[in-house]
Amino acid sequence: MDSLRRRLPLLLLALLGIVALGFLVWRALPEEQLPAGFASGNGRIEATEIDLASRTAGRLEELLVREGDLVERGDLLARMDTRSLRAALHEAEARARQARVGVDTALRGIEQARAEQEAARAVVAQREAELEAARKQLARTEELAGRDAVPASQVDNDRAGFEAARAAVAAARAQVEAAGAALGRAEADAIAAEAAVEAAEATVERLTADLEDGVLRAPRDGRVQYRVAQPGEVLSAGGVVLNMVDLTDVYMTIFLPTAEAGRVALGAEARIVLDAAPDLVFPAEVTFVASVAQFTPKTVETEEERAKLMFRVRASLDPDLLRQYLRQVKTGLPGLTYVRLDPDLPWPEELRVQLPE
Repeated sequence: MDSLRRRLPLLLLALLGIVALGFLVWRALPEEQLPAGFASGNGRIEATEIDLASRTAGRLEELLVREGDLVERGDLLARMDTRSLRAALHEAEARARQARVGVDTALRGIEQARAEQEAARAVVAQREAELEAARKQLARTEELAGRDAVPASQVDNDRAGFEAARAAVAAARAQVEAAGAALGRAEADAIAAEAAVEAAEATVERLTADLEDGVLRAPRDGRVQYRVAQPGEVLSAGGVVLNMVDLTDVYMTIFLPTAEAGRVALGAEARIVLDAAPDLVFPAEVTFVASVAQFTPKTVETEEERAKLMFRVRASLDPDLLRQYLRQVKTGLPGLTYVRLDPDLPWPEELRVQLPE
């Protein structure tokens, strides 16, 4: 009995050694080979990540989601403190109203300048008529004076009247020029007033956009991954508030050797099997094949070395399918992606689509 007790630990160690050896042998056995026309690679479930950030500097007022929350496009996620922006917007709106009043004033100034210009032109016409009458009167007087029918003083008076009428015409024409200059200034003032309105309205639009950007909404359906900032923190322009993943853009990246990558077509059918759910087979589609090898030997001069080149291939899950299982989608899960190289081949029975019930 004592001998048996002494040998028992040795027997247990021997049994454990046999079990370990069997496990190693099992791991060393080759995996079941895929049929010709198919390729596979290991990878992890990934999704497009999105950093939501404040466009302008400010204080984070409120954060309405927690890590792990599912959100839909347009959902309110966070608010920035926008009191200073609202005050600036009110000021810009007041300036815009003032600028619009300036435009109205400038337009009325144009109308007045045009009226004054028309009046000056009418005065010119009147003075020209008076000048013509004075010219005729002087001509008659000079003719009569040549026959001694009128005194010389009459000729002098009519000549003075003619010169006065000519000076009046020149003065009236100068008034027309002055009225034209005033009209030009009024039109320039109107253009400046309209530019001031446009500038004020642009400021209003900019501040309105800044206010809208102070409310952070989900750009896509997805899941909140990290809360980078907390309420009360002051963020610089572009400061990240939270990180989320787009659960409608989920994929697995694998690497295939040259011989297989060269046969993969964009849009080719694929299947994804996760280690956590080996009984489920998810349909996917090849959406990317790298044009440059990721693993390149130091030399690629021989056929053997060229065969070692590995190309990155991305298989994306159907967005409509993902929307049906948003709560079950988790990034980081490892698994296998199978790619059909020959579109005419049927999928093996074990790789036919099997979705969660």
